[in-house]
Formats: sequence, C-alpha cells, structure tokens
Amino acid sequence: MKGKILLLEDDLALSETIREYLEDAGFVVESVYTGDEALERVYEHNYDLLLLDVMVPGIDGFELLRQIRERTDTPAIFITSLDSVENLERGFKSGCDDYIRKPFALKELLLRIETLLKREFGKRERVVIDDRRYFDLESQSLYVDGEAVPLNQKERSLLKLFLKHPNEPLSHERIHDALWEYGERPSDMALRTYIKKLRKYLGKERIESIKRYGYKFIQ
Repeated sequence: MKGKILLLEDDLALSETIREYLEDAGFVVESVYTGDEALERVYEHNYDLLLLDVMVPGIDGFELLRQIRERTDTPAIFITSLDSVENLERGFKSGCDDYIRKPFALKELLLRIETLLKREFGKRERVVIDDRRYFDLESQSLYVDGEAVPLNQKERSLLKLFLKHPNEPLSHERIHDALWEYGERPSDMALRTYIKKLRKYLGKERIESIKRYGYKFIQ
C-alpha cells in the first residue's frame, strides 16, 4: 500500500474514476461527497493525503481545509474547476500544498500525489537507514539486503514516524495518536509488538526504549 487518501468529490462519476485509478496505483482511497462528511472523517481517521474539491455541499473546500489545518498538517491537494488567480491564492492561503484545475489527466494527478508524499522526506526517492536497509518512498516498503520485508499498516506508520523524527524522543501519547484512529483503543501491548517487529528488521539498537515515556529511533 502506497498510502491512504481521503477523496472529497461530489461528482459521483469523477469520484469513482479517480478512486479506481488511484487504487490501481496502489493507494487506499476513501470517498466522501460533502465537506461536513470530510471534516468528520479527518477527525476520526488518519490519512496520508487529502484530495479536496472546493464547490461541494456543506462546508466548501477552502473553509474545510482551514479547519483541518487547526488539527493536522496532512498534505492536501485541491482538485477544482475554479481557475482564477484569486481562487488559487485563496486555496494556498487556506493551507493546500498543491492545486490542480479540472479537467486534468489522471496521470498528472498521480504524479502530483507521489511528488507531494515524497516531500515529507525532502523529495528523496528513499530514506537510507544504513548500508543494508532503506525505506522506499514510492512503494512505502522497507528493504533489508535488497528484499522488501512485510509490514502491516500500523508497523509502516510507526516506521515512518520514526524516520521523520530521528534521534527525537517520542512519547507513548504521540505514537498512539499517529497509529490509532478515533474510536480505536490504543494498546501498549500491540505497540510493543510493533516495536519488536521493527527491531527484528532494523536491529535492536535502532529503537531505544525510554522508561515511562516512549521510544527514540537512533539514526
């Protein structure tokens, strides 16, 4: 899985077309059709990227993203037929990372998504951990000695959190917020299992336990 995307598009046919294309490219896509529904989903779930139409029922896309930015800095792309410079300016001021005008080629949308997701790690193709291990940003896979190793979604999210914050102590609470969605009950036992799995592939010395606080990834 390359990442989890929330798609807000009230044109049902276009929404389905985008969803199918991105799913074929390896993404998980959740579709919503109103601004209010999108806001609720963002509060309850974690996403790697937001694709937002502007002229939708309920909260419009600009106001929606402004409210989202009070909670999260998840990368966001506006997909809209609004093409004036004023709307472009409003879009970026509301907090978007990119703005694509309709109609657009699906391949262009995919390239913009992949480019934006790479920016989390400074536009690199991969994050090198050491001479035996790296995290590939396009496939969202950990490689050890040239072979991809199996990680579930939460293990992958935990690894990405560590890679974004090397040598930084991360509290249990911060890790819980990144891994568990609204309505899910964080589990310290599960977290220890994920840590054990990552240590197996990264080396035990890479993830340091901080007593009564959390963990630190040593880079």
